[in-house]
Amino acid sequence: MNTASAPAEEPRWLTDEEQRTWRAYMHAATLLEDHLDRQLQRDAGMPHVYYGLLVQLVEAPRRRLRMTELAMNAKITRSRLSHAIARLEKNGWVRREDCPSDKRGQFAVLTDQGHQMLSKAAPGHVSAVRQAFFDRLTPEQHQALGDAMRVIAEGLQPKDAGADLPWLR
Repeated sequence: MNTASAPAEEPRWLTDEEQRTWRAYMHAATLLEDHLDRQLQRDAGMPHVYYGLLVQLVEAPRRRLRMTELAMNAKITRSRLSHAIARLEKNGWVRREDCPSDKRGQFAVLTDQGHQMLSKAAPGHVSAVRQAFFDRLTPEQHQALGDAMRVIAEGLQPKDAGADLPWLR
């Protein structure tokens, strides 16, 4: 048996057009995230990632989620989530509750004050999203981009987590 490893396959390098598309996507995504982060800091005193956590909680049954699920959905580490929840708790927007079925588990719960803050922040945020994103696209571009992003997300989504994401449908 020959134990020598086979030569590595040459990578499929990006074409010039693929490189332009990739770099345009990366640049636009960075600029968009920065724009939305600044808008939320200015108008609501929170970064975009915190807003996303509050949105997850408002959409959850009884406005609560396990901390591990919240971190997984937000694609952030448990450490970063813990820091974010501590800041949201300090503002009175979230509280933690122990999980009765798991002594080590905790829930993050959106408070009434957090719900009010989210209700006040949402109109400005959706206006910023519309101005920075949707208003710049034709209906055809919007449809094509949505279709493409769903295909990419479906391909990258862990097999056990896709069923509860309505935007992938």
